[in-house]
Amino acid sequence: MSPAPSPCEPSRERLANPFVRYLLATRPAFLSITLAGCLLGFATADADGAAFGWGRALATLSLTMLAHAGINVLNDYCDHLNGSDARNTQRIYPYTGGSRFIQNGVLTPRQVLGLAVALFAVTIAGGLWLLSVAGAGLFWIGLAGLAIGWAYSAPPLQLNSRGVGELCVAAGFLLVVAGADYAQRGAFAPLPWLAGAPFALLVAGVLYINQFPDREADRASGKLHWVARLQPAAAAWGYSLILLLAALSLLGGVLSDALPLASLVALAALLPAGVAARQLLRFSATPERLAPAIRLTLFAAHAQPLLLAAILLSSGDFP
Repeated sequence: MSPAPSPCEPSRERLANPFVRYLLATRPAFLSITLAGCLLGFATADADGAAFGWGRALATLSLTMLAHAGINVLNDYCDHLNGSDARNTQRIYPYTGGSRFIQNGVLTPRQVLGLAVALFAVTIAGGLWLLSVAGAGLFWIGLAGLAIGWAYSAPPLQLNSRGVGELCVAAGFLLVVAGADYAQRGAFAPLPWLAGAPFALLVAGVLYINQFPDREADRASGKLHWVARLQPAAAAWGYSLILLLAALSLLGGVLSDALPLASLVALAALLPAGVAARQLLRFSATPERLAPAIRLTLFAAHAQPLLLAAILLSSGDFP
């Protein structure tokens, strides 16, 4: 039986305004990580000498965040279908366990699905205009991003339930960086992919650590990601592996001369995640104590791309 909602969770009584209700259903506080990825993409384009277009930048930010919002809402709907959010008694709101809009009666499942469809429709319509001014290659980036967002949680693929959710998240946020770069540059280039890899891995780490409080509900619902498949003590090492890969990918970019030597300063952003790794190893079996580690992980995933973007911009002529 699910416990009573905590006071910080949404309720229909507190969200009487329909606009506010639908806005908060998108989990807007978590869209800032997409903003960070776009800024990194703009910086990689500038570092290669691409002319900056404010209109294209604002359109890219808006459409990418709309797509992220749609994916958030679709994920909530799909986790309603599989029952994982309803079963989740160990959630750490607002970080894990979904938005709780369906479970707390704020919106009906049909309304949540309708919101997701509307967000995707607006994203596609705006994306068609953006690719008409930025280049046709942006079509493939957008298509891949939406496909990954759908396949992550929606049947029949439900890729997170099959153990490849972290790969989906890393690929999706790498596309955010590459798409923002392409919208400015108008062509494909290696730099955004190399610069975006550490960021994408850190965002995958956010998903990974968030799955520990949700583990039991996910197992009961058939969401067999690696945190659900492994024992908590063993699964905790997976987070450390993700951090190691993020650090190595940044180091690889520098050693290959794709990134300036100063980019190594961005490794400092991984230090909070290192503290989170220690906390996860200690508290993997008591996930209710992981809120500080989750916050540190989120901080690292925001700080690293912003720090790297600042380093790249300092070597360019960003207006």
